[in-house]
Amino acid sequence: MELYKIHPQHYVAVDCVILGYQDEEIKLLLYPRSFEPYKGKWSLLGGFVQDNESADEAAARILKQTTGLEQIFLEQVASFSEPDRDPEARVISLAYYALIRIDLHDEEKVKDNGAYWVSISKLPNLIFDHQQMFEKALVKLQQKAGYSLCGHELLPERFTLIQLRKLYEAIFRREFDPGNFRKKMLSLDVLEKLKEKDVSESRKGAFYYRVKEGWDEKDSERIVKL
Repeated sequence: MELYKIHPQHYVAVDCVILGYQDEEIKLLLYPRSFEPYKGKWSLLGGFVQDNESADEAAARILKQTTGLEQIFLEQVASFSEPDRDPEARVISLAYYALIRIDLHDEEKVKDNGAYWVSISKLPNLIFDHQQMFEKALVKLQQKAGYSLCGHELLPERFTLIQLRKLYEAIFRREFDPGNFRKKMLSLDVLEKLKEKDVSESRKGAFYYRVKEGWDEKDSERIVKL
């Protein structure tokens, strides 16, 4: 025990890069910080790890408190531990990113936290190293989309291949050839074609798809290289 006492004590925090998809844009959940330092400046949602929880549990707790959602995609991005990253104290932060359906989250909880959805193409200046956290999280998301089906966490249960392509274009910030994209996605063999069509955008309509029942992400872990 004496050995522990001679070493410095640090705070451990989690910061959540909460990503959603709406109006064909990837959006990030931000809030104006309610306390100093940098009160009123834009921040990711986060908090300190408590004595009775792991970092993963802390991140899940913050997500539930903020969005009202449980059992959502959540993955650690990286640790941020520069000695001067927080001017108030030595704080080591573990950044996580989460993918959620904006249409399913609790709007009242988001409002209670003073948070807003902001398009990633129009992000304001963020406090501390939160911009780096976001950028690393976006790379993680792009990597995930590059080797596996990415979209069922962000899209409704039923979606067309056009809607899936629009999501991928928002993630990668570039356009994809429709025919090539369709071929690549169907080659993963994890999508089930439904009988219903979406006729909102054309008279001919586009068939809906859904992720096959019992599908696991490992089932589609092949390089897509879109």
